[in-house]
Amino acid sequence: MMLKRINPSHVVGQYVEPMLDNLRDPTLIPLRIDPRGWCPQIEQHHSPNFGTRPAGIAINLLVIHNISLPLAEFCGPHIVDLFLNRLEIDAHPSFHDLRGVQVSSHFLIRRDGHLIQFVSTLDRAWHAGVSCFEEREGCNDYSIGIELEGCDFLPFTSDQYLSLQLLSKALIDAHPIEHIVGHDEIAPGRKTDPGPCFDWNRYANSLPHWDVQRSGLG
Repeated sequence: MMLKRINPSHVVGQYVEPMLDNLRDPTLIPLRIDPRGWCPQIEQHHSPNFGTRPAGIAINLLVIHNISLPLAEFCGPHIVDLFLNRLEIDAHPSFHDLRGVQVSSHFLIRRDGHLIQFVSTLDRAWHAGVSCFEEREGCNDYSIGIELEGCDFLPFTSDQYLSLQLLSKALIDAHPIEHIVGHDEIAPGRKTDPGPCFDWNRYANSLPHWDVQRSGLG
């Protein structure tokens, strides 16, 4: 599944405005991306794992991921530590495979909806790996990555969907986003996130002028 921007005259479903009483910090509405590619309203950590995008490239793809370290354990420091190259490999047996790995994402959404940014949207975060979308390889070059704290077999929280809605709207306003996909869409057979528990219809209904489409993975 993925989302595609559609003509406003052909909107399917009902756009749902953010529920202010469900948001821990109503001052976050609306979120905005500044000219440097940073969201000044949220927590920031500057990951060293990024690069320069190719000159003149349009940032037109949004990629949704999930991550938990260890698997299905939440609220710890390990995701942030991984993106900042300070993960203690001996802290858990499952971390041994991450030795020497250098990755990042532009954004992380915690289980309680808390937002963290690691890389400017103008720069190339290292979130997609070997990837291809519509015969264009190297999705890191033209995409923005959002990690949801979670896993393939547990539902995401309402707080996460609300933060994802607000962040997506800010990114769509700031960049010419045309498609929103899961990591599994651009790296089939290698990746499975955001997984079957991610509700694409709920997400689509939270964004005006976007519709769910079945992908070739369908």
